[in-house]
Amino acid sequence: MFNWNRSSVLVRRTVGYSAIAALLCAGVSLLFLILVGNRDDNAARARVTGAWDRVVPLIREGYLPAMLPAGKDIALQVLDARRRVVASTPQLAGKPPMATFQATSASVETDKVLCPPAGLKGCMTVFSYKVYQPDGPWLLYVATPTVPWYGNMTALSFAIGMSVLTTATTGAGTFHVVKRDMTAVDAIRTELEEITATHLHRRVPVAPNYQEEIKLLAGAVNDTLDRLESAYKQLRQFTSDASHDLRSPLTAMRTQLEEAQMNPHDTDWPAMTSAVLAGVDRLQAIVTDLLTLARLEARAPLDLSPADLGRLVGDELDHRAYRMKIVRDLRRNVVVDCDRLRITRLLVNLLDNAERHATSRITVSVKADGPTATLEVLDDGAGIAPEHRETVFDRFTRLDASRDRDSGGTGLGLAIAREIAEAHHGTLTIQDSERGARFVLRLPIREAPEITGRSRHRADHGGLFSLPAPG
Repeated sequence: MFNWNRSSVLVRRTVGYSAIAALLCAGVSLLFLILVGNRDDNAARARVTGAWDRVVPLIREGYLPAMLPAGKDIALQVLDARRRVVASTPQLAGKPPMATFQATSASVETDKVLCPPAGLKGCMTVFSYKVYQPDGPWLLYVATPTVPWYGNMTALSFAIGMSVLTTATTGAGTFHVVKRDMTAVDAIRTELEEITATHLHRRVPVAPNYQEEIKLLAGAVNDTLDRLESAYKQLRQFTSDASHDLRSPLTAMRTQLEEAQMNPHDTDWPAMTSAVLAGVDRLQAIVTDLLTLARLEARAPLDLSPADLGRLVGDELDHRAYRMKIVRDLRRNVVVDCDRLRITRLLVNLLDNAERHATSRITVSVKADGPTATLEVLDDGAGIAPEHRETVFDRFTRLDASRDRDSGGTGLGLAIAREIAEAHHGTLTIQDSERGARFVLRLPIREAPEITGRSRHRADHGGLFSLPAPG
């Protein structure tokens, strides 16, 4: 099928580059021909000057022969004071004067172009010189072929031939290169058009004869397809997991409602209503966590401000009640730039996870480790095997042991916690511990502003800048 767009690109590029080449060749050829023309004109004038140098001494010394030696492309005539031809070159022998003009009284030389001079053929430039003799001024006429501005036909033919050859070569080369590149682009486009959601494994071709730019384009397209395929796989897995986790409470709620409808008189309506509301709460929690994940993945802007991580964690622990004993090791003056609400959500998710799996105690610590602020949440539960330490951060992923103990979790808490950590340019990982699971958050530390002068005095005396002792 004829591709008009491709043909248009080929024609436009070929004609465009050929026109540019033609303009450049025309400019260079014009300059070349002008130089050749000036050279040939100077050569012609040099021949005229040479004829003057040879003939004038003969006139003045009285040894002028009637027949002057013929020069190359030059004709001579000498006229006495009575304007009679007394000497000439052979082609003007026995012929009248070739011209009638002469220089003015203020000059001894002038020239005119005659087409033709008397007794000659073609256009020639005739130079008239006055030679002063005792009986009056004699005239020396020197005729030489007129030099055109381009010099000669050989130079003109050479310039035209080289211009045509260069323009044709440029056009053919442009056509070949553009056609080759368009063929590569068409192959990439054709492959992309055939890639659908069910054929995401396909990739665009990267042939060895492609230009480097086309190879880079094809490589970038394939990298994009790799990411798209990976994202699509995650989306399908996420959709499958979300459907399963949403379907379970919906199925339970539907079963309870159908049983109540079938046996309205035997139904404990307050208990049934409480069960249905519990299912609604679970659905609402899952949907809320999904929206939170969507905002985090969209990289919604964070409300960053300096915060003492130890104080922030301590305040959250003070505001909540936990079933387990909380052991604190919170260093102060560990300042980070963070979104307080997001970091609090991360901490709550880690604490909720630890509380579901701990036996009797949860340890929370904050400290500075060089340029990094570290928050650790450690429980004394069964722990997580090394091969599962990345899996638990996937959405809707709960290990078998946690499913037995955790009936209220959405399976999104740890995924949300990691997204929050990465949004703050930090990391959230599970590290080795003697017992239980040890979650470690690392964030870039922010140097606390230096306190000087009056402010230092106030801080030393427990004023505005004083911090409470670690609790």
